[in-house]
Amino acid sequence: QVQLVESGGGLVQAGDSLRLSCAASGRTFRNYAMGWFRQAPGKEREFVAATNWSDGSTYYADSVKGRFTISRDNAKNTAYLQMNSLKPEDTAVYYCAARDGYSGTYYYTWVYHYWGQGTQVTVSP
Repeated sequence: QVQLVESGGGLVQAGDSLRLSCAASGRTFRNYAMGWFRQAPGKEREFVAATNWSDGSTYYADSVKGRFTISRDNAKNTAYLQMNSLKPEDTAVYYCAARDGYSGTYYYTWVYHYWGQGTQVTVSP
C-alpha cells in the first residue's frame, strides 16, 4: 500500500508560480510512475503531467506544456509539480497519483493505483 499526501496549494494571482509536493510512503517510491491530475468544479478529472520510474521521461497535457514541470526526488520519496505563469483556468483541485510499474500510458486516471487527497489551487485574474 502507498500513501500519497499533496501540499503546496493556495490562492495566487495570474502569472504567479506555485510548487506542489506529493510525499509518498509505504513502498519503494522509485519503482512508481507518478502523475498529476486536476479537477475543476463540474468537470472531469484531467491529466496534467506524469513521469515514469525507469528513465525519468516526462509527459504533459498541451494546456500546461511549457509552464508546468514535473519532477521527483526518489531519495525523499517526493514528487513535485512546479507551476509557472498560472492562469485562472488552472484553478482546480490537484491530485497526485502513483502506479506500480509500467502500463503503456500515463494519461488516464485508470492507469494509477494510488491517489492523494488533493490540494486546492486557485488563480485569480
